[in-house]
Amino acid sequence: MAATAAIVLPERYEDALAELERLVQAMEAGQMPLDRLLDSYRRGAALLAHCRARLDAVEQQVQVLEDGQLKDWVEGA
Repeated sequence: MAATAAIVLPERYEDALAELERLVQAMEAGQMPLDRLLDSYRRGAALLAHCRARLDAVEQQVQVLEDGQLKDWVEGA
């Protein structure tokens, strides 16, 4: 994987997380050549950022839902 190549990330959070876990296991095994290790690290960093962004987006949606439900509950009381 070239450093200038666009990184294509999985659409689903679960797929990105599974790939990240596989990359970490492969890197921890210690059998990877240095250039592949660096590429794997870059890919892993991109996957981690992607997973965090997805979690943040879901967290914001949940907060909006909770705020709306709390408001409805207070106004209905």
